[in-house]
Amino acid sequence: MKKIKNREDLERVRKRIVKKSDPNKPCITISSGTCCRAYGCQKVTKAFITEIEKQEIRDKVEVKTTGCLGFCERGPIVVIYPKGIYYQRVTIEDVSEIVTETILNGKIIDRLLYIDPVSGKKFVNGEEISFYKKQMRVLLKNNWLIDPNKIEDYIINGGYTALSNALFKMTPEQIIDTIKRSGLRGRGGAGFPTGVKWENCRRANGDLKFIVCNADEGDPGAYMDRCILEGNPHSIIEGMIIGAYAIGSHEGYIYVRHEYPLAVKNLKIALNQAREYGLLGNNILNSGFDFDIKISIGGGVFVCGESTALIASIEGKIGEPRAKYIHTVEKGLWNKPTNLNNVETWANIPIIINKGSKWFSAIGTEKSKGTKIFSLVGKINNSGLVEVPMGITLKEIVYEIGGGVLNGKKFKAIQTGGPSGGCIPEKLLDLPVDFEKLKETGSMMGSGGMIVIDEETCVVDLAKYFLNFILDESCGKCIPCREGTGRLSEIVERITSGKAKIEDLKLLEELSHVVKDFSLCGLGQTAPNPVLSTINYFRDEWETHIKNKTCPALVCKELIQYYVDNGKCNGCGVCKNLCPQKAILGELKNPHSIVQDRCISCGICHENCKDNAIILSSPRGKN
Repeated sequence: MKKIKNREDLERVRKRIVKKSDPNKPCITISSGTCCRAYGCQKVTKAFITEIEKQEIRDKVEVKTTGCLGFCERGPIVVIYPKGIYYQRVTIEDVSEIVTETILNGKIIDRLLYIDPVSGKKFVNGEEISFYKKQMRVLLKNNWLIDPNKIEDYIINGGYTALSNALFKMTPEQIIDTIKRSGLRGRGGAGFPTGVKWENCRRANGDLKFIVCNADEGDPGAYMDRCILEGNPHSIIEGMIIGAYAIGSHEGYIYVRHEYPLAVKNLKIALNQAREYGLLGNNILNSGFDFDIKISIGGGVFVCGESTALIASIEGKIGEPRAKYIHTVEKGLWNKPTNLNNVETWANIPIIINKGSKWFSAIGTEKSKGTKIFSLVGKINNSGLVEVPMGITLKEIVYEIGGGVLNGKKFKAIQTGGPSGGCIPEKLLDLPVDFEKLKETGSMMGSGGMIVIDEETCVVDLAKYFLNFILDESCGKCIPCREGTGRLSEIVERITSGKAKIEDLKLLEELSHVVKDFSLCGLGQTAPNPVLSTINYFRDEWETHIKNKTCPALVCKELIQYYVDNGKCNGCGVCKNLCPQKAILGELKNPHSIVQDRCISCGICHENCKDNAIILSSPRGKN
């Protein structure tokens, strides 16, 4: 690998890579993010390599592993270029047929195509699938084309041209002004204007300044940052170098949670390749600018996603937040001026530098510019990662991209913003998605988690789940969060167990506002959001739990009972054998019954009854 000595050399390297590549040569790309690895994509890749060698066509076809392609439930996904043939749920048994029929004979294998569940239409090209068609893939589009372990793939797709332009065509002040005019806001949750933060850090007193990338993505069900880290790590590296040059920093850190081993592996490879090419380290592109990046691996503590707790963790201290009146741009890492942005924010920087602030600011709404990546999960037909322009409605995301609610159930709400976000009901589905509008509903953008909830979900139980998550993850430094979330959890527990009074609901609301107003950091300040938003939009459901001692969704264990429908029970004995409490009685081939005093409502009988003879009822004891 030869070092790139200057910007002209970078362009020569790019042209050399382009010259070596054959755009007409078949290329089999296999999605190889963490999700697809769980589906066995590595075995599929190995099978392709073996089959190609067996058919002696290694010089005629290329095999490439890429990052996540977004439609995670359809993995492993195989895309064959240059025609863009999109095969989904590919197994090792399909490999020989794909090579023989599609690569050698040019035939499409119908059973591997995506079939729209509504129209029944088959799609050969993945970009035409409704899941992708409504999206605006700016950050994620190169995940289809790039092997994250090959810097050449990044360079041939325009990588590091933004760095070259920034170092040789722009002053630091011009870079900051471009980012300010673009309207880019931090994608980590707070939504602070990125350019303003950079400007404040550049102006801060201090010869030593730091750049930090927050890759501590801890929201349940969220994996936007992981996708970029695994699939296109050079976009983050390039963004950080540009930011460092603009701010006047020579040392950077990427703080990654330890649950992301593939992201760490790909980052290390990318960093080493960037150094070997002369794009990272001393005298980058012979510009006189020095900058390097280290990886800091976190211990999986949720609160370390908060900027000051993250900084403490890098320093080797306990991950606890500090008071916000001390700004990190003035006193951050080791008490030096520090600029911290998250993965998605850094990945936007090269695109803005190359395409300009006007191009970026034309996307989105008045105060929320650009695109945003969301993890769309829950009771939804098309789950996965979606990148959409700010201002798109929740309805478009749920029904046009997500394909509607799973199993034809009724939509109930969508929870946005992670465990500290809020639940937005069906009546607000036309809401445009941006920072301000989501906040107005009692929710927030957060890092980008979206969980779809159907009619079978109990919002009280959901609020309890997220509240308990926050309770477990609280660092315990401040009393409002440490003690307040504990008391909130106790009240909600009383409600779900049928032991609460109506006065408890008022107490729950009052205490929630206390925790919001007086907690030290964003974790405690937003912890009551799931409680307050569900009380606001689903108050009748909370009151039903308290007044009637019933759970309308039949979820809260202590408010439901199980009984046997004698007309459906054939006496197979499966439920009787599985019951841990020996609460089911009956002879083989005769209808069984449940002894209610023994039943603990574990639901094992209901889950395993093939004849649907186990019925749920609420309240307990009334049937």
